Amino acid sequence: MSILPTVRTPTVAEILEIAADFGMSLSPEDAESFQGLIGGVVPSYAHCDELAEPTLPVKYPRTSGYRPGPEENKYNAWYWKCEVKGKKRGALAGKTLALKDNICLAGVPLMNGSRIIEGYVPEVDATVVTRILDAGGTILGKAACEDLCLSGGSHTSALGMIKNPRKPTHSAGGSSGGSAVLVATGEVDMSLGGDQGGSIRIPACYSGVYGLKPTHGLVPYTGIFPIETTLDHTGPMANNVEDVAQLLQVIAGSDGLDPRQIGVKMQNYMKSLNKGARGLKIAVVKEGFGRPESQQVVDRKVRAAAEKLKSKGAKVKQVSIPMHIDGAHIWNLIAIQGLHQMMVKLNGFGMNWEGHYVTSFADAYAQGWRSRPDDFSETTKLCILLGEFLDRNYHTHYYAKGQNLSRALRAAYDAVLEDYDLLLMPTLPIQATKLPKPDCSREEYVSRALEMIGNTSPFDCSGHPAINVPCGMNNGLPIGMMLVGRRYDDATVLRGARAFEKMGNWMKM
Repeated sequence: MSILPTVRTPTVAEILEIAADFGMSLSPEDAESFQGLIGGVVPSYAHCDELAEPTLPVKYPRTSGYRPGPEENKYNAWYWKCEVKGKKRGALAGKTLALKDNICLAGVPLMNGSRIIEGYVPEVDATVVTRILDAGGTILGKAACEDLCLSGGSHTSALGMIKNPRKPTHSAGGSSGGSAVLVATGEVDMSLGGDQGGSIRIPACYSGVYGLKPTHGLVPYTGIFPIETTLDHTGPMANNVEDVAQLLQVIAGSDGLDPRQIGVKMQNYMKSLNKGARGLKIAVVKEGFGRPESQQVVDRKVRAAAEKLKSKGAKVKQVSIPMHIDGAHIWNLIAIQGLHQMMVKLNGFGMNWEGHYVTSFADAYAQGWRSRPDDFSETTKLCILLGEFLDRNYHTHYYAKGQNLSRALRAAYDAVLEDYDLLLMPTLPIQATKLPKPDCSREEYVSRALEMIGNTSPFDCSGHPAINVPCGMNNGLPIGMMLVGRRYDDATVLRGARAFEKMGNWMKM
């Protein structure tokens, strides 16, 4: 049920004010005329207020749960604990899971890391939730995430910093930091994260777990708070590749409600897991290494991982994809204005797409941010200020150009993937950095949120599947190798990850 009042007819003064905002020259008589015309349309809104809108199913009982205290939340990785059991049998029977706290779980609070939405309780289950429960999984709660998911660090959540389980003074990565930590510590078997600029792969890399950003649109985003429709992904995280593949098998496929899902192609993600490295053709992407921010030890460990795959029969060769360097810049053009429109001006769910809108979420978020805009994180404020500046001075030119360039970027990767099965590079050019102090400068706060996305964000634009594969340690912190495959060939990405996993304990490499 809507929390908003029924639509009324605007006053003449309100019509004149709106007209002035658009540069229209209306007389009071013109405004009065339009008022009468508008009055003829307004009854449609009252009529539709009486109609029940379609909803998403809630099939399994649950209790509301609780916010855990420090004694059972050592790394601040939980937002909310509960227990929702699915069917007694199924592919996920006996498996426990955590959901990133941007995913609707009916009757359980959803905060999305932000004070703006704190207190909201959805009445629906996201499609992925229903699929998990139908497959026998048990959901143990909501994993803490970054404020509105706009950070690759783990320091922006309104409920405090999420700590790296390998070294608690350091970042766990974001924005799905809690999802990675709960897997790394064994508190759950699997988790779901979200990825718009790297937010599954970044925390997977920093915390040392496997995290797959599936092909764009492969997994339905219905019932999940978005950032930008063309960048939105949700996907699995786990301590082993088999669990990642099994969870993907359960949640993938069209639900008929998500505009991101066009021509979805499914595979058997378990079938090819153990085919090994022999015969795989792997392109080591030169531009993913030696970036200005790259650490030599990261480059060295990832190249050594490539050689290990070669020793097991993979055909490994370095290639150059110059446009990869452009990828993060293209991402900026899409992400800044795209999220400003969807998350701010259009209150989270936007419009002009066909599918299921969670209207209660949109209402709560719209009222929340308009009543307390100072509670936006510093990264979100940056995007709002720049996004609005671009809107006012350059309209949608650069967003549109970014979308056009993203097709060229996709084509550049596809050209190499015609001859190779996988692309290989460091997931992140750097290891986890120290968590900033609470009173750090705005510049440091933003830098820690965005410094690591150079290799991950291009594949959110291009939509290719990409997985973090832990491949070594240095100074007590994990290093990750990223494998990228053809769109809708997530199975080969998982095969490559599994081939490396079988080579032994990555922490000793």
